[in-house]
Amino acid sequence: MKIGNRTFDTKNHCYVMGILNVTPDSFSDGGSYTTTDAALRRTEQMINDGMDIVDIGGESTRPGYTMISNEEEISRVVPVIEAVRRNFDIPISLDTYKHKVAEAGIAAGADLINDIWGLKYDSGEMAQLIARTGAACCLMHNRSNTDYTDFIGDMTEDMRDTLKIAMKAGIAHDRIIIDPGVGFGKTYENNLEAIDRLDEFGRLFDLPVLLGASRKSVIGLTLDLPADQRLEGTLAITTIGVMKGASFIRVHDVKENVRTVKMTEAIMKGYRNGQDLH
Repeated sequence: MKIGNRTFDTKNHCYVMGILNVTPDSFSDGGSYTTTDAALRRTEQMINDGMDIVDIGGESTRPGYTMISNEEEISRVVPVIEAVRRNFDIPISLDTYKHKVAEAGIAAGADLINDIWGLKYDSGEMAQLIARTGAACCLMHNRSNTDYTDFIGDMTEDMRDTLKIAMKAGIAHDRIIIDPGVGFGKTYENNLEAIDRLDEFGRLFDLPVLLGASRKSVIGLTLDLPADQRLEGTLAITTIGVMKGASFIRVHDVKENVRTVKMTEAIMKGYRNGQDLH
C-alpha cells in the first residue's frame, strides 16, 4: 500500500512506526516532546534508528485520560506535522479520532489517520473525510466495555462494523490498515489472546495489521514493571507480531524494535533463495 510518497510491501515485510507524543500527559513519555524543536530532534533520532513512519499524537489515550478540545489538539499537532513535513521525507501518521483534528492534520501534511475508535466516534464524518481526501487510515478495534461472549468472534464483528462504515463512505480497501487494539476495551487475558491470534485477525479481513503494544499495561502486569522498564516485554511482543504476520509495529523504542524485526524476519525467510535482508 502507498502512504505518502512511499510504497509499503505489507505482504512481505513488517515496518516500524515510531511514536511521537506531543502531549504533556501520555502514560510513558508525556511532556518529553511538547515543543516543535524537541519533536523534530526526536523525529530525526527515530529516522536515524530506522523508523519507517512517524505517528504524531496530541491527546493522551492512556486509561483515565482527559479529553481535550479540537482546538487544543490542533494547536499541538499541526505545527509539528508542518515542521516534520518541511524537514524530513517520511510518511506522517496522525493519531486522532476527531474528524476536525484529522482535517487540519491532513491539510498540514499528514498522510495517514490512526483512529483508535475505528470510525465509530462520530456520525460518519471521519470516514467521509478519509474517503474524500484519499488519506490512508489505521482503524483500531475498541469498545467501551469488556463484555465479550466470544472474544475473537465479538472483536471480529466489531471490526466488520468498522469496515462497513469505511466501505459505505467510499474508503478504498487498499487505504486501510487494521489494529486489534491491545490495551483498549480488553481485559489482561483478552490482550494476550489478541496478540497470540493476530494472524487469524489479519487473514479474516485480508488487510495489513498494525500491532501497537509498546510499553503497555499487558507487559507491566505480566512482568510487574513500570512503563519505563518494559522494553524487553515490548521486544517479545514485536517478535511474536512479526511471526504472526503484522505489517506494522507501533513503538516508542525504534532502534531496538527495528533490530528485532530484522532478526526475526531473517530467521523466518532470510535463508530462502539466498534472500538478502540487509
